[in-house]
Amino acid sequence: MTKTSSGNFFEDFRIGQTIRHATPRTVTTGDVAIYNGLFGARFAVQSSDAFAKAIGYPRSPIDDLLVFHIVFGKTVPDISLNAVANLGYANCRFLAPVYPGDTLNAVSEVIGLKENSSRKTGIVFVRSVGYRSDGARVLEYVRWVMVRKRDENAPVSGEHVPRLPTALEPKVLGDACPPIDTSAYDNGLAGSAHRFADYSAGEKIDHSDGITVEEAEHMIATRLYQNTARIHFNQFIEGQGRFGRRLIYGGHVISLARALSFNGLANAFHVAAINGGRHVAPLFAGNTVFAWSEILAKAELPQRSDLGALRVRTIATRDKPCGDFPLKTGDADDPAVILDLDYWVLIPR
Repeated sequence: MTKTSSGNFFEDFRIGQTIRHATPRTVTTGDVAIYNGLFGARFAVQSSDAFAKAIGYPRSPIDDLLVFHIVFGKTVPDISLNAVANLGYANCRFLAPVYPGDTLNAVSEVIGLKENSSRKTGIVFVRSVGYRSDGARVLEYVRWVMVRKRDENAPVSGEHVPRLPTALEPKVLGDACPPIDTSAYDNGLAGSAHRFADYSAGEKIDHSDGITVEEAEHMIATRLYQNTARIHFNQFIEGQGRFGRRLIYGGHVISLARALSFNGLANAFHVAAINGGRHVAPLFAGNTVFAWSEILAKAELPQRSDLGALRVRTIATRDKPCGDFPLKTGDADDPAVILDLDYWVLIPR
């Protein structure tokens, strides 16, 4: 009996199956430094203890997407070690702040299965929850991932495609953000004078800058999250695969797009929820990522007057600046589009 694991294949999953993931992870300021070195995020609340304390945090919190990636990474060895691609996200909420020194772990439930017509792969839907060591839930989300079958002829234990909400209601947002003293929120230090009232539904913002991705960067980032998916690391195998090279983790694109969005959304310091997202096309080392955003909606939060919520759709592209807001070519996705992300951010009023 082997002591090593080859991971789960599609036929190994069962609807209702609960998986408690290894390994608990204590988040440190070292993790933050590496993350900032890789993506260049500049949001003031996550950059400065002094700024964060002035507005009501006990100290600077861990970047929301770093929390997401660490929890996501816990799930990979059990859910997506044999993945072809991570396809999308929905119903993601940030539920409590995370600070350096907090330890995170994750549990997932299989909520849907659908075998593909080729019978070589299938789509697994999971709801994952990230916890602090004190038992508090810090994050929950649904994702769906295409996973290889070990045996094309293996039967599937029931199929079900879950119905998921298209967007989260504003009334459920904000649990991961303490009350904010907006009078102490320094626009100059934050990098923008634009607050909640300055944005309008339908407004489009070209984030202008581009970031070229290097091979070592995306592998360091993925290892930072203890994400073990082979498709990101093993050129010996992937060189013989569909693309002939390593595929960049989709979360890397999300973090790049979020970092780029600072230029235009600098005061949108907290990602409160992800309504949905698609990895439209792959990204590879050597490509340059650009991004633009549309404000889909604005919402006042019924439970608080310090912050408002912006529903943002951010589009990331490869090797195509976004001055003309690329999205579709006819009925199809523009060939340059690699990410389509719909999410809520909180911004001072």
